[in-house]
Amino acid sequence: MIKFVIFDVMGVVFTVGDDVEGLLIPYIRSLKPEINVQSIKDAYMSASLGRILSYEFWALMGFKQSDVPEIERHYLERSFTLDTNFLPCAKALKSRYGLALLSNDILEWSKYLRDIYSIEPLLDAAFISGELGVRKPDPEIYRIALGSLGAQPSECVFIDDTPERVDAARELGINSILFDRGRHDYSGLRVRTFDQLTQLLL
Repeated sequence: MIKFVIFDVMGVVFTVGDDVEGLLIPYIRSLKPEINVQSIKDAYMSASLGRILSYEFWALMGFKQSDVPEIERHYLERSFTLDTNFLPCAKALKSRYGLALLSNDILEWSKYLRDIYSIEPLLDAAFISGELGVRKPDPEIYRIALGSLGAQPSECVFIDDTPERVDAARELGINSILFDRGRHDYSGLRVRTFDQLTQLLL
């Protein structure tokens, strides 16, 4: 019996799948065009593994500490687009399942986005790489989530927009679904909208 539905965030809850390439790099380079793209990627990777805090990330990008709160707020509040069908889907699924997030992200950014988009009240748990020190598709992050939820793999459904991460969860015995916004040649179970996901799970 399914007890928990676990969502990826970028590319599922929010419409942009690769937020580093699609959002973060263009944002930083619009303000600091001299910053090397690889430097942004390396710093983000460190922050998303919890090795540095978000303010340290911005410092590596050349921003003054006094400017960081406004820059970070501006980036988080204006860059991301919530899939408008996520909240209705989550509210419907909440009547039957526990809900969780499993995301490669900077911890502070994840918390901020969950709060400003009213996602947090719907969740039983959030598993963020920046807190756990491990990123998908490493099997360990899925094992941590299962252990924290007290659930067997067969009792969970995992939804992600990346085939590699979906397959990594499936290899552990987790029921896995690709949330495909029309980009992948994929033979496994997939949905393209939250309406389809709701119909599948309810």
